[in-house]
Amino acid sequence: MLTPVEDGPAIVVCNTCRFSAEVREDGQGRRGGALLVEALSACRDAEPRYAGIAIQQMPCLFACNEHCAVHLRAPGKVGYVLGRFTPDADAAQAILDYAVHYAASEHGRVPFGQWPQGVKGHFIVRVPPAGQLVEG
Repeated sequence: MLTPVEDGPAIVVCNTCRFSAEVREDGQGRRGGALLVEALSACRDAEPRYAGIAIQQMPCLFACNEHCAVHLRAPGKVGYVLGRFTPDADAAQAILDYAVHYAASEHGRVPFGQWPQGVKGHFIVRVPPAGQLVEG
């Protein structure tokens, strides 16, 4: 049921997510989550500053009321689930830009002024790291 992966800063993508709120798949029958995995991987591979961020995928993050959901996580840091993305290069770049700030942060908190415009309004939930709670 569980697959071991590298335990570092990662964007876990729901590869079965809907394409949009209204449509399950694109015109070629591909899910939005699968397209977002491709966009994130291509963006990360094209830009050296994203090299430390893993792109991981799994079926269903159980954020089914949203579409194109991702979980941003790193050891000892608050995790975040974001969604409602268009599965394209612009969304991928915004997610990766945020992930770079997140990876560099001490506890996973990124000052709002450093948030790329493309992630604002996309946060669904924050998840405390195991054995800890978030203050204030």
